Amino acid sequence: MSSRYSGRVEELPAALRLDRYVAEKLGLLTRSQIKARALEGWINGRRAKLSSPVKNGDLLDLSWAIPEPGELLPEERALDLLYEDDRVVVVNKPQGMVVHPGAGNRRGTLANALLARRLIRGGVGEGFRPGIVHRLDKDTSGVIIAAYDDESLVFLAEQFKMRTVRKLYTALVSGTPPQVEGRIITKISRDSRNRKRFAVAINQGKIAVSAYRVIRSWGNCSLIALRPRTGRTHQLRVHMAYLGCPILGDPLYQRDRRLFSGTLMLHAKSLSLVLPGEAEPRTFTSPLPARFCEFLGKR
Repeated sequence: MSSRYSGRVEELPAALRLDRYVAEKLGLLTRSQIKARALEGWINGRRAKLSSPVKNGDLLDLSWAIPEPGELLPEERALDLLYEDDRVVVVNKPQGMVVHPGAGNRRGTLANALLARRLIRGGVGEGFRPGIVHRLDKDTSGVIIAAYDDESLVFLAEQFKMRTVRKLYTALVSGTPPQVEGRIITKISRDSRNRKRFAVAINQGKIAVSAYRVIRSWGNCSLIALRPRTGRTHQLRVHMAYLGCPILGDPLYQRDRRLFSGTLMLHAKSLSLVLPGEAEPRTFTSPLPARFCEFLGKR
């Protein structure tokens, strides 16, 4: 959902940056909300940056995202907390939990649980929604961080945007990669034949970069460490399938299920980033879940 504003600039003593004008003169959004809600602006019909100056007589057209009203309900659920303070929370997400409500998944999500937790802790304003900074697929377990306020959301989101966040995943894959370690660089776009899938593309899509290292191999399967350098949807799953070593249990990208018919064997093991109000990065780590331990115990 989005909100829009159109109007003529009036009674402005001197030129002012667009973002300051929106926050200080119009009062439509706070400075932190401007970034968190992806404000877009046009001045006299031309696309403008947030730093662009506005002056008397200019015609403004603005658009920004707004929360879906009244659709997120608090639900008390037990969460495996790795860290929490008044501004952020780090969770060890279990496999099977959807991160954010969507079509067919309005209840039982991580966002529902975080809303309930914040209500219990107090200090929640009207319209509060947990700031899900990044996402994990439903069947991917492991470390995920969320913000409790817009300013913290912007602070964390900027690190993801600038790719200073270090993410480490553990996966069990079919076969053995061609090298002990390597880097995969491709473009990824939605699969035109199946809208639920993504695929490596040549002339379209967005650049995706993943690094991998084989920890141990048994010939027909391998345990590997993965470091995504970009954050495309299904990136690691698509890249491993492209390498000829799809992640075990992947319902979309593992075509041959004879080797393994269980659930997705992908785990977000660690996340390193700087928390709001701090100067040095912290690393949050999640142990391998039971499904990995059971599989490895049989090898």
